[in-house]
Amino acid sequence: MRLQFLLASLVLPLSSGFVTPNNGMAKTSKPTTTTTTSLSVKRMPIMMPTQEPMVPYRAPGSSYDQFIGLQSRQLRDRKLWIARYIDEEASNSIISSLLYLQSESDKEDIKLYLNIPGANLRPALAIYDVISELKADGVKIATTNIALCAGMGSLIAGAGTKGMRYSLPNARFLLQKTGMDQVFQGQATDIALEVRNIKKWNELMNVEISKVTGQSLERIDNDLKRDFYLSSEEAVRYGLIDEVLLPMPGKRTPPSDVVDLGSFQSGSEQKYQGEGAPPAEGQQQQPGAPGQGMFSNGNDDDGPKIAKG
Repeated sequence: MRLQFLLASLVLPLSSGFVTPNNGMAKTSKPTTTTTTSLSVKRMPIMMPTQEPMVPYRAPGSSYDQFIGLQSRQLRDRKLWIARYIDEEASNSIISSLLYLQSESDKEDIKLYLNIPGANLRPALAIYDVISELKADGVKIATTNIALCAGMGSLIAGAGTKGMRYSLPNARFLLQKTGMDQVFQGQATDIALEVRNIKKWNELMNVEISKVTGQSLERIDNDLKRDFYLSSEEAVRYGLIDEVLLPMPGKRTPPSDVVDLGSFQSGSEQKYQGEGAPPAEGQQQQPGAPGQGMFSNGNDDDGPKIAKG
């Protein structure tokens, strides 16, 4: 009996089950195992790509293309997009880009495309000062308002070289006085000093707007008592920009002197839509007259009218 118990004790660590004595009899039990097939899956939401688009670019003297950022590619063509609220970080990036383009070449133009919803006073004035300095060094800077230039953005739009300040037809300008960049707290004396400083900067900004537009300080001060909105045409008349970029109608150039318009066979005579001069106001062409075309019946039908002989 004792020998059987010792043998069962030695086999216990090596076997898949375990053995216990039971009134002199050995009993074997199988180990219980728990299996599961459920997986814990965490689904992440599908996000749109937020990185800068990549475009191919071939460097001068290179035999292959490489992908670079879209803004970097346009910067190589001396085109700089300013489409954000201008704060200290944006001002540093814009100023460094302008100085880099000047170091590359001070003979070629710099093109600025603007969509500025607003700006802090001091960072925007820093950009304005750099643009003025570049113009003084002989660099021509073209500005184009593509959507909205509000606040100090309007001053930047008007800071370009005279004759090179543009705007799209549906773009807008907003001239307004500036305020505090952030909430200011402190003693009454400190708040009064801050308000006095802001008033001084507003007067300085009016002087700069007067230089850009050619308007008198009295008129500018009166216009900026409230938000002063300008359309593209009004900005030209105000002197803030020089020209509105309008789409030109497409001009078709025939491949040769002979233009094949096709033919509509009807008897021995062929006529085409709109052939001949239109009739004078109040007159109606007679049916069958030359140049009948789209002026034939005088009705309100907008469909194509092709006269037949």
